[in-house]
Amino acid sequence: MDKLVFTALGAATNQSFQRVQLTNDLANVSTIGYKKSTTSRPETVSYGGNGLASRYQAVTPSRVEEVNLEPGHHMQTGNPLDIAMNNSTVLGVQSLEGEVAFTRRGDLRITETGLLETGAGQLVLDDGGNPITVPTDTLISIGADGVVYGTDGTDSTSVSTPLGTLMLRDASTTALTRRSDGLYAAVGSDGLTGDFATGPEAISISPGSLEGSNSDAVEIMVSLLDYYRSFETQMKIIKSTEEIDKDGSRMMSTG
Repeated sequence: MDKLVFTALGAATNQSFQRVQLTNDLANVSTIGYKKSTTSRPETVSYGGNGLASRYQAVTPSRVEEVNLEPGHHMQTGNPLDIAMNNSTVLGVQSLEGEVAFTRRGDLRITETGLLETGAGQLVLDDGGNPITVPTDTLISIGADGVVYGTDGTDSTSVSTPLGTLMLRDASTTALTRRSDGLYAAVGSDGLTGDFATGPEAISISPGSLEGSNSDAVEIMVSLLDYYRSFETQMKIIKSTEEIDKDGSRMMSTG
């Protein structure tokens, strides 16, 4: 009986990671540039210690922090400050703690102090890791190659001049993990030097559009229903085991 309870309880406990992952993805269905977590799959692990070496348990590891860069749908906005990143391209930003991190959020804006930032308030970095500064009365546009151009808004004859190049990296061969602030970091990076070498794919962005979340509400709800049904089954197994154990104890005491 103890083995049955241990197996059922272990399955219910490990499935809680899946619930956390699904509810987090569901909460960000409408978040610009949000990337869902990597799907968790059960893994069979062996248990050591005293006893037979054939003891195994199905464990579902927590992969809530692993980022799935599957693209979301693009929405055309016509705003020159909006960019949508294609393929596995990510944008380098400065976190509130001053660390280099990455995001897929492309709703950019200019602060009152003339700095370029995302809609979440993180400063956008150039290819050298420095914040991009926009001079006063300057109209900016962003090229498909990530170059930020500025035009004097007070002079109709002025020509566009480069203000900097966005820190864009291809993460097709780099595993990204989700930080506590929702930004991404390369696995093994150390905060301030969180930049990583770009991958083999070409950097690609679509100016004038935004990328929606790659979470699908219907898919998540179906997965949550499967999770709750599985959890109820595990609880029924534990309850039935308890009743069988009580019946066995009463039979022994009667005898």
